[in-house]
Amino acid sequence: MSIANTADTTVIAVEFKQGVSGINTLLLVFVLLMSMGLLMMTSASVELGNSNYGDPFYFIKRQLVFLLLSVMLMALTIKIRLNFWYSSSGILLLGGFVMLVLVLIPGVGKVVNGSARWLDLGFYNLQPSELSKVFLIMYMAAFLERHRQEVIARWSGFIKPMIILSAAVVLLHFEPDHGAMVIMMVTTFGMIFLAGAKLHRFMLILILGFGAVVSLAIMKPYVIARLSSFLNPWAAEYVYGEGYQLTQALIGFGRGEWFGVGLGKSIQKLYFLPEAHTDFILAIVAEELGLLGVLVLIALFTALIHIGLQTGKTAERQFAYFRAYLAYGIALLFAVQVLINIGVSTGLLPTKGLTLPFLSYGGNSLLSSCFLVAILLRVQYENSQPESKGGFHER
Repeated sequence: MSIANTADTTVIAVEFKQGVSGINTLLLVFVLLMSMGLLMMTSASVELGNSNYGDPFYFIKRQLVFLLLSVMLMALTIKIRLNFWYSSSGILLLGGFVMLVLVLIPGVGKVVNGSARWLDLGFYNLQPSELSKVFLIMYMAAFLERHRQEVIARWSGFIKPMIILSAAVVLLHFEPDHGAMVIMMVTTFGMIFLAGAKLHRFMLILILGFGAVVSLAIMKPYVIARLSSFLNPWAAEYVYGEGYQLTQALIGFGRGEWFGVGLGKSIQKLYFLPEAHTDFILAIVAEELGLLGVLVLIALFTALIHIGLQTGKTAERQFAYFRAYLAYGIALLFAVQVLINIGVSTGLLPTKGLTLPFLSYGGNSLLSSCFLVAILLRVQYENSQPESKGGFHER
């Protein structure tokens, strides 16, 4: 065997070993997040399930069903080659837009608390925005691979994905689901920036975005009320109104101190803190496990995001740009959603209903989060295959 062949064999072996190691690390982080999520969601929902449904384990039983479905979905997704998602990205995005339109049709979309965000399938309430976030990432990754040089060099390569994003933003605004809207915008901007778009091109979008936020605050009085309560939630006019959730969450953080009051011993979950098992579950983590528990959770999310970015970087070195941008998009999506949820729970951002991946109760969030992890696992696997280097559009 020649020296060149020996060197090639060594490189392939090292790359495969690195890929397997990355997969094991990602699976470990995923299992730890799911375990912590099931534990804390159960603790936060026991009293609510007992009083509303006569079963303290009502919510965990349903969550375990969603977890089983999620694991089955992951097993199927890992087996699907990424070129399928590349070639189907346009159709999937169109399907996502159709669902976002359907929720706006009276009698079709299910309205809860004034927002039409769900499609009632009888056995399951589907939230199209969760699917649309995933499909948008896939489409943007495929677009950025096909038009990479245009994105880097010309305004047209920057404006085209903005048009697609604007369509999604308009539909989400009318639901309204401003949390999903912000996540889509920031994730898309991040993907385009990582693809090489010039920084100054984002300035125009930022100016327009600031103008849209101001207009929204003027047209929607409750937005101004939320902003005011966020700035001073303890004021007498807000503490039992718009600022109630935030103040109760902050009380939970304060009670937890360094090491928490103990698992299952939260007081805030006893009807003081609304949405304790969904949007504000981090406050229960802080109360029962303390600052230490929150830091461990943040470390796990940081590891997940880091693995996603490193996976994308490895794919980019192999000139597999679809895989790279897909991994970047997944990492950014998790990062933005986690940062917003933590920011809202700690009072750093205005109150907005947004789940914490893997921890908050809800089938839509769990299914989409597990699906994204499965895609990331598939990216890692294809990174380790020497024959899968290069972009799909070049093959």
